Amino acid sequence: MSAILEQKCPCCGGAVEFNPGTQNIKCPYCDTEFDISAMEQASQNSATIGQDSFSWNSQGAEWQPDEISGMGVYVCKSCGGEIVADETTGATKCPYCDNPVVMTGQFAGGLKPDLIIPFKYDKKAAKEALNKFIASKKMVPKIFKEQNHIDEIKGVYVPHWLFSGTAVGQAEFDAEKVRRWSDSDNNYTETAYFNCYRSGNMDFANIPVDGSSKMDDTLMESIEPFNIADAVPFSTAYMAGYLADKYDVDINASMPRANERVKNSVESALEKTVQGFNVVFPKGSQVDIANGSYSYALYPVWILNTTWNGKKYTFAMNGQTGKFVGDLPLDKGAFWKKVAMFTPLMSAVAYGVLWALGNM
Repeated sequence: MSAILEQKCPCCGGAVEFNPGTQNIKCPYCDTEFDISAMEQASQNSATIGQDSFSWNSQGAEWQPDEISGMGVYVCKSCGGEIVADETTGATKCPYCDNPVVMTGQFAGGLKPDLIIPFKYDKKAAKEALNKFIASKKMVPKIFKEQNHIDEIKGVYVPHWLFSGTAVGQAEFDAEKVRRWSDSDNNYTETAYFNCYRSGNMDFANIPVDGSSKMDDTLMESIEPFNIADAVPFSTAYMAGYLADKYDVDINASMPRANERVKNSVESALEKTVQGFNVVFPKGSQVDIANGSYSYALYPVWILNTTWNGKKYTFAMNGQTGKFVGDLPLDKGAFWKKVAMFTPLMSAVAYGVLWALGNM
């Protein structure tokens, strides 16, 4: 669910925007600039403003009536996304399917974000990052590079659930140690088998899980990490001029992904302690969470869409770090040419490996 919140300039009444460069609020009409605390004060003065065991406790708070005063809900008739916006906004477009949306009701319900990471990269930086990203890829069709244009670019604060706690894990592994030697008559191989047990505790802080069904989870995780040290207490002033998703994947639906990320990390860390063997096979594990808690935050993301040959390509940039990801079309001719060039070399390498193994 997605949101445009329009903040008003206390001086001229125009719509202000958050400036990533100065980290302040600026009015494009009268050029007045405010810091966040001043903008918040102005808003307050306005009347319109065995099994794995995982247990997570909320650290958040509900929206207060005065905080959602003047906010409305727009519903995309195409994809069903909800966009929270200033009730005076006439119309906008859905950032996901690009369809126009119209106001249908008032904003209500849901948790208020605890934290927000402000944008550090602006729209110009996102455009430059896309061009650099495309230019760096060797297998992209030349005509795509020449004809590429951005259909839409949106700065979106994406909702994330942040999970923290202590993981208590234990795991069992099968391992093998192989020894080879030769004499004048024979080659010998000795394989020893072991059962290994490991256990330990790991502290986790702010594991992010995307709280928007409209955002591709793989895309969001690809632009991680975000630096939580830059997060500040939530203020609607940071949302000025940007979209901001309202979560539509609730905490209960998000917990399985958090549990999976914790479990994978614990298992990987324990497996790394099984050293001195040639082969290690995971056999089983159990992970429990102690003192688990969760909070709700908004992370800055630039979403860019471009169309080529009737297909839509979506890119994402971390609005805090500048990390850029996305899919691109493949120049099949260049790809197979490259494969043909490397095939003789790979065949020679494979032959050499097989010859060496046969003479051990």
